[in-house]
Amino acid sequence: MVLLIGVVIGLVLGLTGAGGSIFAVPLLILLLSLPVNEAVGIALGAVSISALYGTVNNWRYKSILWVPAIILGVCGALLAPLGKWLGNQFSPLVLLSAFCALAVVIALRMWRQTIKYPERAQFVRSGKISQNDFVEPVCRLSKSGEFKWQLPCIGSLLIGGLLVGLLTGLFGVGGGFLIVPLLLFLTQVSMQQAVGTSLFIITVVSGAGFISYVAVSSDLGWPLLILLSIGGLLGMLAGNLVGHKIAGPQLQKVFAVSLVVVVLFTLANQLLTDSL
Repeated sequence: MVLLIGVVIGLVLGLTGAGGSIFAVPLLILLLSLPVNEAVGIALGAVSISALYGTVNNWRYKSILWVPAIILGVCGALLAPLGKWLGNQFSPLVLLSAFCALAVVIALRMWRQTIKYPERAQFVRSGKISQNDFVEPVCRLSKSGEFKWQLPCIGSLLIGGLLVGLLTGLFGVGGGFLIVPLLLFLTQVSMQQAVGTSLFIITVVSGAGFISYVAVSSDLGWPLLILLSIGGLLGMLAGNLVGHKIAGPQLQKVFAVSLVVVVLFTLANQLLTDSL
């Protein structure tokens, strides 16, 4: 079961615009009866390892935009521990309810994207980038039309990175659902470059959140994390092999509906458990 959850993490991470932990957290709670905070911490570790595999591929294919990736990744890594600390201040029910609300928003965005931008659903996170997909990074906020160290552009990336890090630490989400549209909004890059760059950022930010979890956790389930990570790597590999054949609007819609069903069922189960 743990291995299967890991495969889901890898597939979602590789085939959709959302991080795999958005599925991992409710599944770990629902199927393995893990506390919310523990599920968040372990999901962050597994997602970081899976995203690292995809990042290596994207490095080879030269589809990572390093300037925005480093800015967003470093800022996110700085605030992820704060998000994890904030998560520990809330009751499991409050934290789970907020997570479910966020998951529904992500699912609605995925569904909307399939209708408004169906061509974007064809790209996978870890794959070879063609010459036609490559666009030099250009920040839309730059008056010169080029990506330069100008305050409005860099400031927007800094704020975006901090927000990604806070949400990652708080809810255990990798931040991919926010990173991709942020890159597309702030920089004139192709969708392929945006999803490739996001994987590096997810690796860094999720890794920082996981480290902060390990620092305060007295008993980490390492065997569980290892199995989950193996499943995640298998899922990423599978997504890499078949992604270009099955990625598309219909798949995005299936993931969106499945996400809403899973999180609502998890929340209902938690409410039932608390009432007994």
